[in-house]
Amino acid sequence: MNTPVPASVKSDFLRIMLERGYYHQATDLEALDKALLAGGLVGYNGYDATADSLHVGHLLPTMIQRWLQKTGGRPILLMGGGTTRIGDPSGRDETRQLLTDEVIAANIAGIRTVFDRLFDFGPSGARLVNNAEWLDRLEYISFLRDIGRHFTINRMLTFDSVRLRLDREQPLTFLEFNYMILQAYDFVELSRRYGCVLQTGGSDQWGNIVNGVDLGRRIANRDLFGLTCPLLTTASGAKMGKTAAGAVWLNRERLSDWDFWQYWRNTEDADVGRFLKLFTELPLDEIARLEALQGAEINEAKKILATEVTRLVRGDEAADAAAETARRTFEQGALAEGLPTVELPADELAAGVAVYGLLAKAGLVASNGEARRQIKQAAVRVNDQPVTDEFAKVGSGDLTADGVIKLSVGRKRHALVKPA
Repeated sequence: MNTPVPASVKSDFLRIMLERGYYHQATDLEALDKALLAGGLVGYNGYDATADSLHVGHLLPTMIQRWLQKTGGRPILLMGGGTTRIGDPSGRDETRQLLTDEVIAANIAGIRTVFDRLFDFGPSGARLVNNAEWLDRLEYISFLRDIGRHFTINRMLTFDSVRLRLDREQPLTFLEFNYMILQAYDFVELSRRYGCVLQTGGSDQWGNIVNGVDLGRRIANRDLFGLTCPLLTTASGAKMGKTAAGAVWLNRERLSDWDFWQYWRNTEDADVGRFLKLFTELPLDEIARLEALQGAEINEAKKILATEVTRLVRGDEAADAAAETARRTFEQGALAEGLPTVELPADELAAGVAVYGLLAKAGLVASNGEARRQIKQAAVRVNDQPVTDEFAKVGSGDLTADGVIKLSVGRKRHALVKPA
């Protein structure tokens, strides 16, 4: 739900945050608005390098930083080269696996490829910063004396990330317990080094962000601000960015352009308008027109959503190719290139392969068990023909004139099988 724009809000950035639904809460909205009006405000969002790609769950706070740049501010994309060694306990009920420095460096390089598309890194543009620059140089005793004394165990025990572990009787290591102190220290360091005064993040980061604002005032006498966006779920209550096959990755090395496009095309009707505001830069009047579409016409809005998000994250070529693949597959009935494809050795295909295994291998379902359940529910088709036997097999005799076997789950998930 969008928050009405107070008459007192004058800055373009905050107006967009409120109008388009990015805004959840801020530490001092009025003072932040004044700082934005002065121009050139520097703000940051942090990312731990736990994988070589971000996923859709990261896209919302990243869009906030993109709008900051589009309205005259300067974004900092802070990579947690130091804090990734610990792992953010927020929203987790178990300890993260510790990564080596080599893996963390490779992950940062992978994440940078998406940032290069979304931000201008020119001389006065966005910055990519690694908090290992200062965290690796900390002297432990000095850090505890100068920074640690500003944090009480009493307050830290009230944070959701801590209470979640304690309530579930899961261990929270001393290493993870220090994460919130380091995140607060990051904010102060960015303020000292780059004049950064705003930290953004999901609403689950509110406690950590407030810690940084307080620490800046206590040890540096700096006025810092925090702004959070809501944690998104779909209209049916599902977590945003999760599918039966796993996370929806932003990098094509992790998820094909077609699958990325399809994820947005399959948006629930009730979410189309909201997602158009959050994940595209279409004008609000155009979004209002699309949001008003009813019945089968809403599918046109979904296609526009899918194409625009793919264009933003993957580029024009990927967006246009995915849209054309969809048109040929669903409107013309052709087996278009771009669908997920499973290649099998000719002798294996000749012997026959279980359909349920192929569905899982193609990423149409999360597991063999889920594949069998879909077959029982009459949701699976081979070459557009229903499959009723959960142990059915396909083989060389099922190859079409195009030399492939088409697998389908429901109306929107498709893949191809062909000889290697």
